[in-house]
Amino acid sequence: MNSLEGDISKRQEKYELMTATPVPRLIVRFAVPTIISMMVTALYNMADAYFVGNISTQAVAGVGVAFAFQALIQAVGFFFGSGAGTYISRALGSKDSDGAERMASTGFFTPLILGTFIAAIGLVFLPGLARVLGATSDIVPSACDYLRWLLVAMPFMVSQMSLNNQLRMQGGAWFAMIGITSGCILNVILDPVFIFTFGLGVSGASLATLVCQVFSWCILLWGTTRKGNVHIRFRNFTPTWNMMKEITYGGLPSLMRQALGSLSTICVNWAAAKYAAPGAEASAIAAFAVVSRVMICAMSLILGLGQGFQPVVGFNWGARKYDRVRKAYLFTMKTTFLLILAMSVLGYLFAPQIVAFFRSEDPELIEMGARILRWQCLAFVFVSVTTPTNMLLQNIRRTVPATILAMSRQGIFFYPAILIVPRIWGMEGLMATLAVADTCTFMLALPFCIAILKELRERQESVTKAQSST
Repeated sequence: MNSLEGDISKRQEKYELMTATPVPRLIVRFAVPTIISMMVTALYNMADAYFVGNISTQAVAGVGVAFAFQALIQAVGFFFGSGAGTYISRALGSKDSDGAERMASTGFFTPLILGTFIAAIGLVFLPGLARVLGATSDIVPSACDYLRWLLVAMPFMVSQMSLNNQLRMQGGAWFAMIGITSGCILNVILDPVFIFTFGLGVSGASLATLVCQVFSWCILLWGTTRKGNVHIRFRNFTPTWNMMKEITYGGLPSLMRQALGSLSTICVNWAAAKYAAPGAEASAIAAFAVVSRVMICAMSLILGLGQGFQPVVGFNWGARKYDRVRKAYLFTMKTTFLLILAMSVLGYLFAPQIVAFFRSEDPELIEMGARILRWQCLAFVFVSVTTPTNMLLQNIRRTVPATILAMSRQGIFFYPAILIVPRIWGMEGLMATLAVADTCTFMLALPFCIAILKELRERQESVTKAQSST
């Protein structure tokens, strides 16, 4: 059997796996590696905060400020990765291998080039970038130290995220997990070495991130050459209008969700400095930064489950097996609800201990961080409906409703809330802002949820009638 025949055979096996395996078992099979990779990524972010927390409160705040830009980098990566990945999964479901290969190459080389361009601009205007992100004068040096190497890593980060999503969406979740987790484990090992042993401080944490990202990038790129996977070839790099339009259809919701998340972090940094007591600005910004890392860790579990759900949706939608799409959607929402409920209860009960893990020497940071975390735990359960609904709409190319829903939690509802609630309730209102946004987003998502369940039932009935009449 030659290489081409081997690829065709492997892809046929993958098609049968995706369209015939019982849905709960299939989602769990893909969710386990994505949950592991997401959790390891979140833990490596928390490791940065933990090790930097041993330097100073200003260092924690500086990394927190830089984290807003890191979220923007992720937004670009997820835009290309989700856009290319959702197209690839549908193309493989309808057995269009040529289209899948062109999209894979375009979805890899475009962010690599774009990331290089943005990084160059960021390095030229580094101090100004730190101030725009919300750094006060005493935080700017630490923020710049972290941002410098983060910008150098940017081309690898955005193209690596695209590779990760592409492998995952074509059923290669386990290899995608290996690529991401190996780099993150390396990062956790290098953090204390660079920060303390080499005496590089905050720059050491950022330099460890650069090494981690390049290492993962190499592994994931090699993974695309394995038999049965969609290969990356420069000759298939076709950044045509139609290709970019397809990436936009599939990636715009992810871009808006991640970008607005980054902008909301910047707004919180500015608001925390405004509403904090005099002299407590750094502690307030650091408290929000710590809680943000904790909630990202919790959210990574939910996103990991959702990312195990997405390739099942893409393949089966492309294969016109709408009953399997519906089963996958309901299973994901129920499982997500149970996971979030457990995490919210634990987070609320042990909020002070969780925050103190990162910076036990600052009682003010612990007190504020515990209150912020408890507010976010109160409404977190609503994410069990909003996130799976958003992912489903995104995967079946419902760009407008998917984008609206993606923009809601940390955009449409968050920005009015952060402008209004703190004016009425001060710092406590700022702490409650995301809980208010979560509640409003759930109310918006509920009609979408009901409508898509009805549509899936009707589509399956139509397919069944057509099959019985032939």
